[in-house]
Amino acid sequence: MTTQSINIAILGASGYTGAELIRLLALHPNSNIKALSAERRAGEDVSLVFPHLSGVELSRLQRVNEIDFDEIDVVFCCLPHGTTHEIVSNLPERIKVIDLSPDFRLSNVANYEAWYGPHKAPRLQETAIYGLPEIRRGMIQRARLIGNPGCYPTSVILPLAPILKYDQIEEDRIVIDSKSGVSGAGRAEKEANLYCEVAEGIHAYGVGSHRHMPEIEQELSLAAGKDLKVSFTPHLVPMSRGILSTIYVCLKNGRTVSDLRENLVTQYRNEPFIRVLESDALPATRHVRGSNYCMINVFKDRLSGRAIILSVIDNLVKGASGQAIQNMNIMCDFDEDTGIAQQPLFP
Repeated sequence: MTTQSINIAILGASGYTGAELIRLLALHPNSNIKALSAERRAGEDVSLVFPHLSGVELSRLQRVNEIDFDEIDVVFCCLPHGTTHEIVSNLPERIKVIDLSPDFRLSNVANYEAWYGPHKAPRLQETAIYGLPEIRRGMIQRARLIGNPGCYPTSVILPLAPILKYDQIEEDRIVIDSKSGVSGAGRAEKEANLYCEVAEGIHAYGVGSHRHMPEIEQELSLAAGKDLKVSFTPHLVPMSRGILSTIYVCLKNGRTVSDLRENLVTQYRNEPFIRVLESDALPATRHVRGSNYCMINVFKDRLSGRAIILSVIDNLVKGASGQAIQNMNIMCDFDEDTGIAQQPLFP
């Protein structure tokens, strides 16, 4: 493993994922945060935007066009969808890019355009790798451009991919019920995210049409070796961070809950950030808070031939910034857990 230091630029550093990148990279021994962009807050100190980062020595926020990319080795893009295509297209090819937006997650350009609008870098898309380390590690190691997975998809693909790969469940009968903290909606001012709109309640959104659906179906189809569709409904809960996905599946070919669990244990035995829990332990968002871990367990349903899978992550860490650093570590030949080995914060 290499021990060299790399210069990093974070584009869109005034959002939640940008703040998490700074927090984690500040303790990464190989990282030097060289440039930070925030168009609306350009010229300000990061400590004014995020007082909790006031102890980290950082340059002032800049506009993207003010950054000298000649001295940058790795760029993290934390920008809204549709804005990353042109920026990445104009970067020197030697720079490694990890994009936390959806702009490079979907391999089919037509599929992207159906959900997000025009794709402005289709040729670049052909070189992008979907950055789920536990599934694509070898490809990530050789990549220049990573489409960092979404938070909901991460919580869903990790438990389902091995099960689908080994033909253990009915592919056309998957039901996913996911619940996320409000930070998953971003930091931009939105009426729907006001305190009075989200406190003391829970509500579904994007019912039947959430933009993470094609990403989930893309990766699960690859795991199953056939095209499949899933039923997916996300919900917003009054907490700042965390995702709990409850996944209902029908067992196939006489498989049992024990078969599913043993498969997951075998698949993830040597993975540093996947924990398949023992016995009847229930994964909970408070058990992964602030960490890069995904906790999974499988339970027998009262209905014969069915199983219930629970999966939890911190949407800002394993669901975004922590996973992005995990990808950087693989791409730059660092130990994979460098800078993100923190244990969960509890209570």
